[in-house]
Amino acid sequence: MYIHLFGMNDTSYEIPDLPCMCASFRRASRTLTQVYSEALRPRGLRATQFTILQVLLRAGEVSQGKLGHILAMDSTTLTRTLRIMIRENWITEHRGDDRRERLLRLAKAGRHQFNRALPSWEKAQIQLGRQLGDKRWHDLLKLTNEVTTLVTKQGGLI
Repeated sequence: MYIHLFGMNDTSYEIPDLPCMCASFRRASRTLTQVYSEALRPRGLRATQFTILQVLLRAGEVSQGKLGHILAMDSTTLTRTLRIMIRENWITEHRGDDRRERLLRLAKAGRHQFNRALPSWEKAQIQLGRQLGDKRWHDLLKLTNEVTTLVTKQGGLI
């Protein structure tokens, strides 16, 4: 099976299926990230930043470790992204009872930034949903959540 993609000059070319689950998910993740980043760019956000704002809006105050677990994101990447978001005053941080623990919360400016970007994110969601169809959209979302849960709960498959 092949995926049909359109290049910058409206020429099409085929992308072969990859037999590796990891490679297929990573390729899909990169293409989806590009779609969402393009939609969010005019609002001054990257897809990762929007996701962090969305998680903090839903979860409330969380430790950096818990946020990393929710996002399945490594500490170095998360720290680098959070540093920018804290500098922009989108997120507030303070130390927990254990001074090594950083507690994070969505700041007022972060909520404002999220609300400004929400229509752009919704538009990307709707466009992808139309292209996939409702059933495939919901099945794919369910599958990706199941894979994430399976791997994170077991600490890996092996």
